[in-house]
Amino acid sequence: MKEDQHRFLSLLGQLPARLTAEQAGWVLNCQPHDIPALIAARLLKPLGNPSQNSTKYFAASDVLELTKDRSWLVKVTNTICQHWQKQNARKKNHSADAPQNGHSLLAA
Repeated sequence: MKEDQHRFLSLLGQLPARLTAEQAGWVLNCQPHDIPALIAARLLKPLGNPSQNSTKYFAASDVLELTKDRSWLVKVTNTICQHWQKQNARKKNHSADAPQNGHSLLAA
């Protein structure tokens, strides 16, 4: 967050009405790259109908309300964990399929 934004929000004494993915991540104590997994699992809903590659905004009031729901927090935690397990397994499988030591199978 830029210094002037931080100063402004400190004076305001509350969150902005709309949160970016990064700011929503701060509130939820997760990383900005976890937010798309939460959107895909329908645990977070961005404001409006943003296109796939556009900046997503979230209602601060909705995010804060959701943080009070323990069962929702469990779902968030499990979703993030499962997402990264799948990503890591996909990476592992992809690297296992690659030729070892840089040798191509066609070079024989």
